[in-house]
Amino acid sequence: MDLVERAMLLAEQELAAELPTRWLHVQGVADRAKLAASTFSVEDGNLLVAASILHDVGYAPRLAKCRFHPLDGAAYLEDLKFPERLCALVAHHSCAYREAELRGVSAELARWTDESTPLRDALWWADMTTTPEGEPTSVHDRIEEIQKRYGPEDLVTFFIRQAKPELVGAVERTEKWLRVAGVDYTAK
Repeated sequence: MDLVERAMLLAEQELAAELPTRWLHVQGVADRAKLAASTFSVEDGNLLVAASILHDVGYAPRLAKCRFHPLDGAAYLEDLKFPERLCALVAHHSCAYREAELRGVSAELARWTDESTPLRDALWWADMTTTPEGEPTSVHDRIEEIQKRYGPEDLVTFFIRQAKPELVGAVERTEKWLRVAGVDYTAK
């Protein structure tokens, strides 16, 4: 079984029944990642798609150890012997270090390196341009939706405000990359 197939089976097993909306989001993020995957080597493209499928696996209730889904997901994937680079992409997806600081788990997150590459940006792009229901959206609408969903006083709202410049930057870099590569992506 290849990496993408293994990722899909695992994510479906952990999310589909208990967190159906999260499962819809993950599938939409995977669809977005597949668009960008063609601009990378086959190996990196598969890694991007697998990371997109697994980026939110840490939300599964049975996996919640520290209650910070990027960290819980990465640790679980590491236990299952997924590639270290995939674990790091999951751990650091969508500017996770900012929220880790607010939650007091930066030291735990530091186990994995944020690679700060176009592939990492493409993962952030796929996540930050997909609604909770799995539909394409703009990064600005996605950030606004997150703030509304969590409310003005929530830590996640504070995090997303702090992370906005980095998230928008990753999305803009990826969309430029996709345009140059001639990839037709749907943006709102």
